Amino acid sequence: MRIIKETNINFMGKTKIAALLSTLMILAGAISMVLNGGPKLSIDFKGGTLIAVNFTESIDIEKVRSELKSVSIDGQIFNFSNAEIKHFGDNSNIAIRIASIDEEPEQFSKKITEKLASIFPDLVPEDKENFILSLEKVGPKVGAELSSNALMAILSALALILVYVSIRFEFKYAIGAIAALTHDVLITLGVFSILNYEVSLAVIAAFLTIVGYSLNDTIVIFDRVRENVKALKNVQMKSVINRSINESLSRTIVTSLTTFFVVLVLFLIGGEVIHTFSFAMMVGVIIGTYSSIFVASPVVIKMASE
Repeated sequence: MRIIKETNINFMGKTKIAALLSTLMILAGAISMVLNGGPKLSIDFKGGTLIAVNFTESIDIEKVRSELKSVSIDGQIFNFSNAEIKHFGDNSNIAIRIASIDEEPEQFSKKITEKLASIFPDLVPEDKENFILSLEKVGPKVGAELSSNALMAILSALALILVYVSIRFEFKYAIGAIAALTHDVLITLGVFSILNYEVSLAVIAAFLTIVGYSLNDTIVIFDRVRENVKALKNVQMKSVINRSINESLSRTIVTSLTTFFVVLVLFLIGGEVIHTFSFAMMVGVIIGTYSSIFVASPVVIKMASE
């Protein structure tokens, strides 16, 4: 399917504007992460307890916060008013995220849910099983291990991609691909920091999916570049890459749009569980398509001229 038959766009003539745009996006994300003390990590990495409950009607978050100032558990008094408490889905659902506590009392989570039920006893569902929507618990040691494993997964993926592209094409193409993938991850992470979205294991999975998607798009362009380099031996690399991008533009647009619409539907109606995953994928599809043209290709041109 070719929705665009013939184009002659000078993509490489716009690399300076693209470089400025990319720099601004990365700087904005970096500044946000510095101001926020790093990306906002979920309990998957920080450790703690997440409790999500469902009431029959909308409830007041501030009343919940006020009631949680003094919670008695096994003779100890805890103040959870500074914990993260927010609505999700609609105003009848709330999620409470509590950081790990040293020497946590037994049945800690159960006591918290009982306290929540006591705040609005008339709004608790008749079937008590419908009250607790989610109950997650991760220890600090497990969280630290997951953080290390997540970082290692991303770095390993980039290293293997470097080897693969070097073997299939040339080293200069591999550097271009890695530059584009690193660009995609940094910008997506920055967007999450700016919007104060949490980075969870699902988001790390989205990052790795973005890496695969972006690489696939880049490989298609590089494959066309390799063919045109052989056919157009006396043509400058910049012109070869411009021609290759224009020849694969229809395929790039069709692939990007179909992928984007799928993750957009997931984002809109997929529910809270995959909300951040689908959002990361939407950002990744847009940035991945952009970087294949305006990051990977200019790096190849730069290295070819040296």
